Amino acid sequence: MSTRLMDYFNRTPRIGVLGTASKDGKVDVAVFESPQMIDEKTVVAVLTKNRTLANLQENPNAVYMIVKPAEMGMMEGWKGVRVYMRMKECATSGATLDAYRKEIAEVAGDEVAAMIHAAATFEVGEVRPLVDMGQGWEKSI
Repeated sequence: MSTRLMDYFNRTPRIGVLGTASKDGKVDVAVFESPQMIDEKTVVAVLTKNRTLANLQENPNAVYMIVKPAEMGMMEGWKGVRVYMRMKECATSGATLDAYRKEIAEVAGDEVAAMIHAAATFEVGEVRPLVDMGQGWEKSI
């Protein structure tokens, strides 16, 4: 991976969608702002008690898609990446989770921070462009 991907991944504002599936293949997608790439192979996301967390507890595979719409709405001009990952850890207590809760409380308030149940750590596997026309992901951001 590269620091270029980290910079793009962590840039805000962004539209990000996290896709997961249960052990029996029931899929879910949800808009997520929290995922942060903390090094070239690691992503951390905070989760509430929801379908995404339930799916990840059954099946650790996920994809995070970051989208930047084109100026004129043409699909060819859209930018973005699909980051395929595997959850390595899901902490429901500890320093990492406490730090995220504190950060969220400062931005969104204590009530929102209190809803955070877990901090999930993912290992990045594959990175693909948003629209795969045979070019590498580097050309899609």
